[in-house]
Amino acid sequence: MENLESIFEWLGAFIGLAGAYILATGKPYSYLGWRFFLVANFAMILFAFAGHHWGVLTQQVGFTATSVLGIYRAAKPT
Repeated sequence: MENLESIFEWLGAFIGLAGAYILATGKPYSYLGWRFFLVANFAMILFAFAGHHWGVLTQQVGFTATSVLGIYRAAKPT
């Protein structure tokens, strides 16, 4: 289980960094960064749950809410 936990941790870290980079570019496709964040949130939730990292789990649940809000706002016409 520890190996799977490590996979979720690193997957969440790298996908989260990719999402941040995509959002920071300000390109027309930067809205995809929120989707990257959402995938990273789920990976980190799995990591936190498997390793009993309750603080990280709480944080990632909150970040999931902000990712969903970002996806919603990005899809909304201005």
